[in-house]
Amino acid sequence: MMDMQIGNAKSHRQAVIGLLKGENLPAEDLPEELDDFLVALDGNVVIGSIGLEIYGNYGLLRSLAVNKSFRNKGIGDELLGKIERLAVTHGLAGIYLLTETAPDYFKRKGYELIDRPTIPVEVQQSSEFSHVCPVSAIAMKKHLK
Repeated sequence: MMDMQIGNAKSHRQAVIGLLKGENLPAEDLPEELDDFLVALDGNVVIGSIGLEIYGNYGLLRSLAVNKSFRNKGIGDELLGKIERLAVTHGLAGIYLLTETAPDYFKRKGYELIDRPTIPVEVQQSSEFSHVCPVSAIAMKKHLK
């Protein structure tokens, strides 16, 4: 039986980078302080991650990853739910994301496909949008208010 905990990612930066790289997700532009990032832990081992970068009234969801050995156990859903609640506590109007591999998952979670030019300028200026994620990545949004 897994004893999973969800906590702040601040003291797990290197493990988060390792997890993201293992899933072919961008890690080189992670913020130095992972203030609004969460990790799922099995004991002391990072088995999942998610992050929220805040730009004005909007959030950029990033770095949702679950170790292959722990998939289909609801870990991603739990991480996503917690980060969405965090976005609400920050008073954000919506969350944006870019994905190449999981548009169907995010659609099931209430995110809608959008055209990249409709994304608020503040979010477009993030490193993820401006140069880390390829132009082929699918843009999505979820309204919070």
